Amino acid sequence: MSQNRLITALRERNLFLAWVVASTALVGSLYFSEIAGFVPCELCWYQRVLMYPLFLLLGIANFRRDRSVTYYALPFTIVGGALSLFHYAMQKTGWFSSFSPCAEGVPCSGEYINWLGFITIPFLALVAFILIGWLLWIGRKVEDSFR
Repeated sequence: MSQNRLITALRERNLFLAWVVASTALVGSLYFSEIAGFVPCELCWYQRVLMYPLFLLLGIANFRRDRSVTYYALPFTIVGGALSLFHYAMQKTGWFSSFSPCAEGVPCSGEYINWLGFITIPFLALVAFILIGWLLWIGRKVEDSFR
């Protein structure tokens, strides 16, 4: 498949693919907390607050083929991605050691998982927010041929 055909296919299916990513993030976060028993820190809760509505918004938009959802969902991905990046930097660097939003309970610098030395839960959330944002961005220019 040529690169142009691949991009065209992604643009045509962007809402469904973004919903799949949001669904995976939702199921993954519930797995980590409810099955694996990892207690989410405060920053993890804020990331969930920004990811969970995307599951509903993108699911409804995909069902209705409503591309205007980009304008409502993109702010969630930008804020969520920034928060995930901040959380990841807090875990992996000493840059934000003096700033501690997690005053009680689980420390935000804690790492329940550390796959391959760099994949942590905030990293997974960051990748999900970036993928969803990218998929929404590339699909925004597609003419809605379903109406």
